[in-house]
Amino acid sequence: MIIKRTELSWLERMYFPTLWSGLRVTARHFYDTLFRGGRVTMEYPEQRWTVPEGYRGAPYLVKDAEDRTKCVSCQLCEFVCPPKAIKITPPGPAVDPTTGNVEKRPREFEINMLRCIFCGFCQEVCPEEAIFLMKDYSLTGLSRKEMIYDKEKLLSLGGVHNDQIRKWKKKEAEAASQEAFKPE
Repeated sequence: MIIKRTELSWLERMYFPTLWSGLRVTARHFYDTLFRGGRVTMEYPEQRWTVPEGYRGAPYLVKDAEDRTKCVSCQLCEFVCPPKAIKITPPGPAVDPTTGNVEKRPREFEINMLRCIFCGFCQEVCPEEAIFLMKDYSLTGLSRKEMIYDKEKLLSLGGVHNDQIRKWKKKEAEAASQEAFKPE
C-alpha cells in the first residue's frame, strides 16, 4: 500500500508557523514572569512538589513498636515484583527466640531502586504490612551500587509503624462492621 503525501507549501517548508507558535509561547511566559509575577519554574531544593493522595513512592521496610523488623521473610513481595527488583535471603531453619511473634526474619533484604517501577504490588501482597510506599520521589545516588538499598537502609528510611492490628484482622473487622450496619 502506497500512501501519497501532500506537497508542503513554501511557507510550511520554511517552518515559520511552527517557529512562530514557539516564540509566542516563550513571549507569553516572559510577559507573565516580568509583569504579572507568575513563576513557571520551581526552585527544587527549597520548594517541594506537593504529593497528591494515592502517590506511589519508593518502597521501604518498617519496624513494629518494639523496634523489630516486621518482615517475616515470606518472600511474597519478591515473587510478585514484576521487574524482580526485590531480593530476599531467608535466615534458614534456625529460629531466633528473641524475635517474638515472628518465626523468621530475612537475613538479607535488598531492593534495587533502579529496577523498581513503584507499582505497589509489594505493599499489597505483604501479610504483615512490613513494606510501605512512602511519599518519597527524590531518589539519588552517585553510583549503581548506592541505588541498591539493603535491609538497614530500608528500615532507617521506613521508620516505625505502631499499628498492632494485622492486615487480615483489619479486613475481618471491616467486614463485621459492614454486616452490623446492614439494613434488614
